[in-house]
Amino acid sequence: MICYHPPMSKFAILMGGDVTPTPRLKQQLQSARAIAADGGMAHAALLRLAPELWVGDFDSTSGALAGQWHGVPRQTHPVEKAASDGELAISEALRRGADALILVGGLGGQLDHVLAHAGFLVALARRGIDVFMTSGVEEARALVDTVALPSLPPGTRLSIMPLTDLQGLTISGVKWPLAKARVPLGTAMTLANIATGPVEIAVDGGHAIVLTYHPVAA
Repeated sequence: MICYHPPMSKFAILMGGDVTPTPRLKQQLQSARAIAADGGMAHAALLRLAPELWVGDFDSTSGALAGQWHGVPRQTHPVEKAASDGELAISEALRRGADALILVGGLGGQLDHVLAHAGFLVALARRGIDVFMTSGVEEARALVDTVALPSLPPGTRLSIMPLTDLQGLTISGVKWPLAKARVPLGTAMTLANIATGPVEIAVDGGHAIVLTYHPVAA
């Protein structure tokens, strides 16, 4: 019997943080649909994306940017609301059938927003959504059970930042591997490792963010 697996529906969520248009990022964005969150629309031209929707309260959108993208449908929300513009854009992508998300521009900028975005990664990963956050040179993924990075170039720097105490952390394919290690919250013992080949990370309990760093020419 032939089993049909529907193609992945991938969305790029354009956020207002830092973005460097590296070849790696452009390759990751191939075939992705796009939704912009407020000032994140500024990255659309840089990345040669045509968002299908523009979401937000538009408090960080300049008149020039609004004029440049005046033809994009808008979903306008009040400034005083219980969700960020990025969160609203993610919800709309999921409503449109997304099962893979790239949060472009979710890093850099205000720390409170970056930490909120890290929370989004964990919550989405727990729902089975394939998601990561990127600036083009820095990428972040949630570790809630396993993370596999089969194509990570040797020499790539990576860090695992605990959000809770971690139980049974195993890391392979790195200069300093671990096997079933306990990593308490508030330690730097999993900071700045180096990939030596395909990387696999697993944890028995707890949540963390896996950060990888890629040179501009990658």
